[in-house]
Amino acid sequence: MNKFMQMAIEEAKQGITSGHGGPFGSVIVKDGKVVAKGHNRVVQNNDPTCHGEVDAIRNACQVLGTFDLSGCEIYTTGEPCPMCLCACMWANISKIYYGCTIGDNAEIGFRDDSFYQKVADRSQLGQYLAQLDHEHCQELFAFYKSMTNKTNY
Repeated sequence: MNKFMQMAIEEAKQGITSGHGGPFGSVIVKDGKVVAKGHNRVVQNNDPTCHGEVDAIRNACQVLGTFDLSGCEIYTTGEPCPMCLCACMWANISKIYYGCTIGDNAEIGFRDDSFYQKVADRSQLGQYLAQLDHEHCQELFAFYKSMTNKTNY
């Protein structure tokens, strides 16, 4: 067994036995060294975004003092949901290794696949996604664009 995936499994076990959330643990590695770990803390934090990957990303960013995790890899017990997959992309994580699949997640009661379907075809969202005050928001974007010291991230 891969040692980093074993650490992710242990992290997940710690979370589920503590009642923090589902069986999702993650380990972020850079240059062969563990940077940070995380596990699902949805229940513990009353935070639907605190999945194992997001928790590990937040911890790694704190440890490294940056929001850019270029050169890092993540080992996670379950194939990332759409939110976590995109969080890994936003963080510039170079590789994702996962254990169980989206199908495996569904077998234990998680609904990741339904979200994949909805974000793949936004027309399925119907009135859930509605544009509002476009002109005013464009003014804000123009203000941002005019700034000289900004971060496009």
